[in-house]
Amino acid sequence: MDEELEPVINEDTEPVTAETAAQDDAQAGGYETAFGLDTYGWVAVAMIVVILIMLWRKVPSIIAGAMDRRIAEIRGEIDEAAKLRSEAEALKAEYEAKTANADKEAATMLDRAREEADQIVAQAESDANDLIERRQRLAEEKIAAAERSAVAEVRAKAASAATAAAAALIEQKHDADADKALIDRTISSMDARLN
Repeated sequence: MDEELEPVINEDTEPVTAETAAQDDAQAGGYETAFGLDTYGWVAVAMIVVILIMLWRKVPSIIAGAMDRRIAEIRGEIDEAAKLRSEAEALKAEYEAKTANADKEAATMLDRAREEADQIVAQAESDANDLIERRQRLAEEKIAAAERSAVAEVRAKAASAATAAAAALIEQKHDADADKALIDRTISSMDARLN
């Protein structure tokens, strides 16, 4: 079925050229030609006409202008992006510096807080020692006051006991005549002083 067909070469025929081939194709396949051009020729002529019209209306310069404007826009966007990038890098560097400074400030604040805590502890110890000394002095003063009060009480009791003993002795040894003689002596000594 798929037999290969061998071309039949006839030596009596004319050599095949592009024109004769086109004419043969047109006659054999039913292609029509106008002014000696087939459809491919007319497509080529139409393309040339379109290209000439585009050149006459300066379409390439319009396209080039549009492309130049788009290139300028892209360059502007690239410049803006570069500017934004440099600003972002500057902000990053600034925040890195602030972070480094914040770390330093935090360390400084921590050292300061430790020093203040040490000072507070030392002050608290000093205040506690002062309070202990004051309380000890107050206790010693209360003890001394209690001792003085006890001594005074003992003296008062001893004096009242001595007075009671003296009164008892006087009562035993003095009678009314002795009292009268004592009173007379006292009155006479007072009169002598007054005169």
